[in-house]
Amino acid sequence: MKSTGKARDEQPKYPRMFLIPCSCGTSFAIAEDFDRSGTHIRSFIPCSNCGKRHDPKNRVLRLGYAHERFWKVEGC
Repeated sequence: MKSTGKARDEQPKYPRMFLIPCSCGTSFAIAEDFDRSGTHIRSFIPCSNCGKRHDPKNRVLRLGYAHERFWKVEGC
């Protein structure tokens, strides 16, 4: 099966990371499309260190890999 040029154009040039920081100092990564369907108690992610629950819609840091070869915050 051949891959189309259109599919390649839709992919970002550089990788991106989505992190949730916790007040205990731990940060953990989530998938970009982790919670597209809305927030409810089951979608809150518990911190593996302290157990505090985080809403991924409100706490995500978006990091993108910059041309200068370092990670840069794209948005909060």
